[in-house]
Amino acid sequence: MMSHVSEMWCYHWKWKLQHCLCLFTTYIICMQQAAHGCYDCRTVLTDSSGIFTSPCFPSDYPNSQACKWIIRAPHGFIIQLTFIDFDIEEAPGCIYDSLTLDNGESPMNLCGITAKGLSYNSTGNEMIVSFKSDFSIQKKGFNASYVRIAVSLRNQKVIIPQVPDIDAVSVAETVSVPELRQFTLCFEATKGNSDDNDDWKVFSYTDALLTELLSFGKTTKGHFLSISGTQCILKNALPRNAEFFTGTFQQLCVVWDSFSGTIGIYAKSTYHVVSCPEIFDKVIPGEGRLVLGSNSNEVSSLNGDIYNFRLWNFTMNAQTLANLSCDVKGNIVDWENEFWSIPTSALKAENNLSCGSYLIPSSSIEPTSCANLGSLCQATVNATTPTPPTVTTNMPDTNRNDKPNNGGLFYRISIIVSSSNPNSVSKVHDVVAEWLNRTFQNWNYTVYVVNISIHPASIREGARQKRSIKSFSALALLVYNATNNINLEEEDIRQKLISNNRTMEEGYQLHTVDVDPVEKCLAEENPPNYFWPDTRPTVTNITFCHGSSVQTASRTCYLGLQNYTSYWGQPDLRNCTENAADIANQLLNLTGEGQQLTSDKVNDVVQKLKKIVNDEEIDESLGSTVVTIFSNILTSSDSVLAASSSEALKTIDALALKIHFAGPSMTISTRNLALGVSSINSTSFKGGSFSVSPQNNASDFQIDFDKDQTSAFASVVLPPSLLKNLSQDEFEVISRAQFTFFNKNGLFQDAENPANLTSFVVACSIGNLTIQDLQDYVKVTIKHTKIQEDPKPTCVFWDMNKNGGNGGWNPAGCQVDAESNENETVCLCNHLTHFGVLMDLQRTVTQIDPQNTKVLTFITYIGCGISAIFSAATLLTYIAFEKLRRDYPSKILMNLSTALLFLNLIFLLDGWIASFDIDGLCIAVAALLHFFLLATFTWMGLEAVHMYIALVKVFNTYIRRYILKFCIVGWGLPALVIAIVLASANTNASHVYGKELYGRSANGQGGDDFCWIKNEVVFYVTCAGYFGIMFLMNVAMFIVVMVQICGRNGKRTNRSLKEEILRNLRSVVSLTFLLGMTWGFAFFAWGPLTLPFLYLFSIFNSLQGLFIFVFHCAMKENVQKQWRRHLCCGRFRLADNSDWSKTATNIIKKSSDNLGKSLSSSSIGSNSTYLTSKSKSTTNTYCKRNSHTDNVF
Repeated sequence: MMSHVSEMWCYHWKWKLQHCLCLFTTYIICMQQAAHGCYDCRTVLTDSSGIFTSPCFPSDYPNSQACKWIIRAPHGFIIQLTFIDFDIEEAPGCIYDSLTLDNGESPMNLCGITAKGLSYNSTGNEMIVSFKSDFSIQKKGFNASYVRIAVSLRNQKVIIPQVPDIDAVSVAETVSVPELRQFTLCFEATKGNSDDNDDWKVFSYTDALLTELLSFGKTTKGHFLSISGTQCILKNALPRNAEFFTGTFQQLCVVWDSFSGTIGIYAKSTYHVVSCPEIFDKVIPGEGRLVLGSNSNEVSSLNGDIYNFRLWNFTMNAQTLANLSCDVKGNIVDWENEFWSIPTSALKAENNLSCGSYLIPSSSIEPTSCANLGSLCQATVNATTPTPPTVTTNMPDTNRNDKPNNGGLFYRISIIVSSSNPNSVSKVHDVVAEWLNRTFQNWNYTVYVVNISIHPASIREGARQKRSIKSFSALALLVYNATNNINLEEEDIRQKLISNNRTMEEGYQLHTVDVDPVEKCLAEENPPNYFWPDTRPTVTNITFCHGSSVQTASRTCYLGLQNYTSYWGQPDLRNCTENAADIANQLLNLTGEGQQLTSDKVNDVVQKLKKIVNDEEIDESLGSTVVTIFSNILTSSDSVLAASSSEALKTIDALALKIHFAGPSMTISTRNLALGVSSINSTSFKGGSFSVSPQNNASDFQIDFDKDQTSAFASVVLPPSLLKNLSQDEFEVISRAQFTFFNKNGLFQDAENPANLTSFVVACSIGNLTIQDLQDYVKVTIKHTKIQEDPKPTCVFWDMNKNGGNGGWNPAGCQVDAESNENETVCLCNHLTHFGVLMDLQRTVTQIDPQNTKVLTFITYIGCGISAIFSAATLLTYIAFEKLRRDYPSKILMNLSTALLFLNLIFLLDGWIASFDIDGLCIAVAALLHFFLLATFTWMGLEAVHMYIALVKVFNTYIRRYILKFCIVGWGLPALVIAIVLASANTNASHVYGKELYGRSANGQGGDDFCWIKNEVVFYVTCAGYFGIMFLMNVAMFIVVMVQICGRNGKRTNRSLKEEILRNLRSVVSLTFLLGMTWGFAFFAWGPLTLPFLYLFSIFNSLQGLFIFVFHCAMKENVQKQWRRHLCCGRFRLADNSDWSKTATNIIKKSSDNLGKSLSSSSIGSNSTYLTSKSKSTTNTYCKRNSHTDNVF
């Protein structure tokens, strides 16, 4: 019975339960249908802009919602989402109801009311918004607007592809890269912190056959720049063992110039120059393909991002790079969309890019603050995940709206809590968040806490705790909106936290509390002329634009939510941009009459004018303003203009080349500068002329084309054959001729050769071409600034390449015409040298008249040729006859003859080699000529040293390996000097050695190219100074030796007085040439004695080899007898068994052991009787001397 009742009872309840479940299911379905009836919340939005809301907004959203909106835009756009209204159930970690925002980088959960008024940007062209609600507590939800924004490439970085030819990032096909002989390249890049690879490339430029022409990267040897297959290691500019690129963007600029063979690296505000001779005169072909990353699988790409890649086909100096702004666009490649072909997957918008700009104007919706939320804002805890994501946008920080509108006060809260419960970090996070919420609820101050983060306490922090107790460190940011101007002190916050210690749940205890206010952004000037005072976080500072009383610039002090520190955002100077005409007018006022200009101000003006000329379209009006500004600058002193003169001249040239004009010609005339530009037709060009003359009753000048002006200050006449030697490509691009006249000469300052410029300066150029070696002269007539009573003018042109790119006067290719007079100089712009050039201590050989120049040149070349022949004869004589070279004087004489032989040969060939116009060959010849000149001086000095040892210090002197030591000094010392000179040139030998024009007349006519020393310091130290030392030593030795000879010869009575005088005279003459005393004539070639001593110098020194042959070879008795024995026949032949032969052999054998005798006849020509007696008298002494180690050297 009981069983039956039980079964009936179970069946009854089972029936009821089924009905309940059915009713519940029906309720759920109906509710969902009702909810969906409010709003379709799973959709894809593709409109350019729109609004979407949570279900049933503005009514409360239903329970159990799962909505998803996908907002998409075409490639090249991003999405900006703004929450007009936002109210979702608040909970720690948004664990109940929440909105998830996926911007393409990192999803973030939002709840509460804090997102109201905030804007968020996607990193790509898609944004996903998800909304979920649980089964209880409904709120109003949200109302959001979205807009599609066209993104400039300046607001995006590029992720460097790691696989070649798959999603490759390359320069667009519409961009043509020209042939490059120099370039400046700048970019910013990052590198993954976990990437230890030291073999990668940042970019690669290849031709159609995939041959690499240009790349930058790193190997185990260090960072490198590869140009046309030559890899240059940047060992001193970038670290080898450390990584230059890090997790944050680092800017790097590379400057290459094929003409100097150097690479400039500008990084971290420092400019380094790396020499790489292998890339000298290299050319990078054009029309190639430039890709970011590596172009092959053999070398990986840099694992990182790249930004702001710009390329120019000219070089920039260190100062220009230091001032390089985002507005300077690369004239070959720039960081703009039209220059690149980039797949969407590689693009990523990001905050704080150095050249980023505003994407759209700031939202007009005020951000949510406690001031307009009232009591709802009190104790609101934005409890996020344990590692909270920072609320960011992808616009620059200057466009952020996540701040209270009155700035607020911010405090860092750092606490350590502990508990014996083994809870997870997330659990601790929830406990601390709820405790902070209760602590500050209903307080006297309106505050709220954001960005709570929890992490286990370090050993130091938990050292006092028992091992079973776990400690955690909590960081949070307290925001106080002082709406009623009540001060809130750190101690008040600290005491509030301590007093609520026991209210913390889960057994947690508070151990330490630190409260610190967030620092202000410190005052600074950035950019120049924009000063920003100390500013509280989230406050935007506004100031007037520089030079304006209307337009304003702004800058915001931001709060970093990762470390709770303040930092300055980028200045917003959008309202400060002006057009080129406005800037030029400001500069015109700045440089106007009465303005005091300093060197820094002039340099600043020149840099701004350079930017205008390079970046803007120049019409006649703007060009006239720029020319007037330069005219104003020219009134400054030379010292003020010196620093910026080179840039000013280049800018004036660029202006003349770039200015647009209508009609056949255009002229701009100002007080100190005149500019004329004339159109020319290259196919029908028949010559032309340009002249500048004074205007009646005006301070400016009158410029005329193809007119003869008798009173012209300057004129230029172009011959009809001007364009004949041009290539077809050059011929086709010619369209204009530019003329410039300078009334002031302050921009032309030659640092190495300050010239007394006595005329105006006129310049002429055809397009952007270099025209030289003309068939017919260009005739340039220039008035003197003052009458020259004794005119000795030299026609020169300003060579931009001299003095390290600063420019200097160069006379090459121009000569003075006979029509010149005391009022004006006529130059015909389209060579003879003599031996005196080498020792021209005044460096004034060019002042010799043409007739004397020709005579000196003739003497020099004839003399050097004769000297070379007889030096070779002397050398061959001593080499051929072994008996002659057994003594020391003969060996020294052979070395001296060798040095003289090569000195004369190289000098004779120098001018011919210079004509090949090969810089490296010319430098080598100049260095060799320098070496053999110094070697000649040295061996002449060693001759003097040997005489002193042999004739003065005869006794107690023995030197081991005598000749070896002499050879080390004779050849090694000159080599050491040359090595030091080349090393001091810092791998740029062209600054020391090179081709210059010698033998020009005072009128600037004639002359020859000659490879020799260019540097004045090197010439005076290593030539004049070196010889001066040798000359003084030789003079002293000459006097001592002659005293010894005269004293000993005077004791002999078997010769008459006449014989003694002749014998002594012969010794004087022979020693004079042997010791090079005639080279001393160079020290007396000064003033009115210049010409006579130059003749003496050229005659005696060019024939030195002949004189040495005569006195120390032909007139020596033993040499004559060797010639007669071996070279003569018949009655002139000397028998092999002659008495002289036996005697000489005996003497030579003895003299080989006797240093005193070894001097013998070769140096002073004394007779054999004296030598023999000398030998016998010193033999025993020598044997005894040899046994004493104290006297061995």
